[in-house]
Amino acid sequence: MLSVVIPVKDEAESIPMLASEIEDALGGVSIAWECIWVDDGSSDGTAVELERLADRTPQHRWIRHDRSYGQSAALSTGFSHARGGIIATLDGDGQNPPAEIPRILERLIGDDLDMVCGYRVRRYSLVRLLSSRIANGFRNAVTGDSIRDVGCSLRAFRAGCVAGLFLFRGTHRFLPTLVRMNGYERIVEVPVEHRPRTKGRTKYGIHNRLWVGIADTLAVRWMSKRKVEPKVIAYSSPSAHAHGAASKETIE
Repeated sequence: MLSVVIPVKDEAESIPMLASEIEDALGGVSIAWECIWVDDGSSDGTAVELERLADRTPQHRWIRHDRSYGQSAALSTGFSHARGGIIATLDGDGQNPPAEIPRILERLIGDDLDMVCGYRVRRYSLVRLLSSRIANGFRNAVTGDSIRDVGCSLRAFRAGCVAGLFLFRGTHRFLPTLVRMNGYERIVEVPVEHRPRTKGRTKYGIHNRLWVGIADTLAVRWMSKRKVEPKVIAYSSPSAHAHGAASKETIE
């Protein structure tokens, strides 16, 4: 099964059209799918739209936070409730075209990859384009990764990639790096379309991402350097001890 996870906050105007596009895009895929919408403390009509959508089409499910915890927390909630062995993510503002999902899914399955990340081939704001390139370059230089567009939320990956990930407010900006740190190395990037926002208001700007982004990048570098992965070479057998016998298993 494919689970599409979409964090939303005050996106009531975008939900009906985005849901319709998702249904059209996934109508021809060969596996079952579900769409999990995580309402991160919306104050508009988002909750009403999601309830109406789920009543109409059971493949759509919704989860509501008691207040806003941020995009990373919303994604984490969606991941923990996903039933699929493959997870895809989209932004809730309609800027990520759902029509790209089947192509990314085909690449993930066909090439037996762990994760496929989209990178935006067209941006509609020069300021955002330049700030994104600077931010991506800084993150890659500090973390040692090579992801060109961590700001693109259009991705698909095996559910195991995000199992046990440490959650912090900026997790979503480092997801490919954290997945690699989690032991999944087969990660590729593919070009995807990007659309201008037509409804709602953006939640992010340069000023509310700059300093926290620098701090998060340094924190991820610290985690990568301090991570310990012990290799077990032998262990005692519980069943043998239960019978009073000494036993040892060796791992070659």
